[in-house]
Amino acid sequence: MNIIIVGAGEIGRHMALSLSREQHAIVVLERDERVAGELDSQIDARVMNADGASINNLLEAGVAECDLFLALTSDNNINLVSSSMAKALGAAQVICRVHPGLQREEFLFDLRSHFGIDYIFSSERLAAIELAKFVRNPHSIFVEEIARGHIELQQVKVSRESSLTLKPLHEIHFPPRVRIAAILRGEKSIIPGADDVLEPGDVVTLFGDPNRLHEVAWRLQEKEGTKEPETNVVIFGGGEYGFSLAQTMESWNSRIRIFEANPDRCEHLTDSLANITVLNADATSLAELKEENVGKADFFIAVTEVDEDNVMTCIQAHSLGAKNCLTLIHRADYADAMTGFGERMGVRAAISPREATRRDLMRFVTSDKFHLLRRLHAGELIEAAVTEGSTADGKKVMDVKWPENCVLMALLHGLRAVAPAADDEIAAGDHLYALVAPKAKKAFLKLVTK
Repeated sequence: MNIIIVGAGEIGRHMALSLSREQHAIVVLERDERVAGELDSQIDARVMNADGASINNLLEAGVAECDLFLALTSDNNINLVSSSMAKALGAAQVICRVHPGLQREEFLFDLRSHFGIDYIFSSERLAAIELAKFVRNPHSIFVEEIARGHIELQQVKVSRESSLTLKPLHEIHFPPRVRIAAILRGEKSIIPGADDVLEPGDVVTLFGDPNRLHEVAWRLQEKEGTKEPETNVVIFGGGEYGFSLAQTMESWNSRIRIFEANPDRCEHLTDSLANITVLNADATSLAELKEENVGKADFFIAVTEVDEDNVMTCIQAHSLGAKNCLTLIHRADYADAMTGFGERMGVRAAISPREATRRDLMRFVTSDKFHLLRRLHAGELIEAAVTEGSTADGKKVMDVKWPENCVLMALLHGLRAVAPAADDEIAAGDHLYALVAPKAKKAFLKLVTK
């Protein structure tokens, strides 16, 4: 692919280095001469010491032939202007990074349509979502978001106590647009039909609306009538990461406390977040942690800008008895080390904003007819764009003869994504997400691409 990246800061540099290893044709625009020079010595790509918001510079970089344009500076204005110009000048797909505060205002104004941008994201929100997955689904084997975060996949193990076992699936009342994609029973993978049943010990892959999916996952793991307990969460750091994380979990069945040392920031958080306790306190102080009974927390999550403080407070919280400790690590290589060795120190997981961003954006990087999202026991989870004139174009889901061992998991139409129902219509430009067994992949792609 021909890829242009504007901005070689933490996020842009990480993306450029990652993409350069995959033999893409990359051009990076960075206006800071020192930063551009450092990257030029590290990467097999064209690095321009230039302003990415200049039409002349974009044309020189080859924007008219660009397959993917990534505006990744830390400046909203530069990213939005350069993205809008890139789209107008012929870039096929345009991705724009923004401050999380601006992304939170999207419901007031459609930035995507106004600037001609295909996808807007904030690295802070992506990292917050990764951290929140652990809190929302503490017993799940894995949790994955697809279709721009509108659809979630979960893998859970069926409990002997669950009331959903030994019943045909057609007799189980699932919330709308929540379904079972696959069952792993011992070594056997099953793509279930309406008459299949769940057995204790099965590993089930669920998909659907994230808010509704949680209810089904709980029913599969707990005894009928058991009420899900309130989760006690402590967040260290009330900056943008902490704010985004708290806002993500605000409507959940959780008791959330935020430790923030800056009194002005505390006031802002108190005014902006409902039903969340904001403490003007320093979580690096062991005495403060003891005073607030952090040892009784189900989750202690450190999200400041200082990696060392994040790790050390997690170790302290674990020593006091906190059940799960999660931390933000800004250096991706440190995050890898913490993921490998952190549990020995009481840190369950370390999330890197750079790596969370890279994983999110890599789904746009493909020269094939499909993008492989994940390999599961029952097959591959793939994304494919519906092309004009294909068999599926203009038809309802129920009118297409889908191959056996193929499960449609999401239909993305513009900004709207759903778990497909029989009467949903498929149109050219839509993106379909499907779990396909190896023998079904070719037949599936033949239906949606031309």
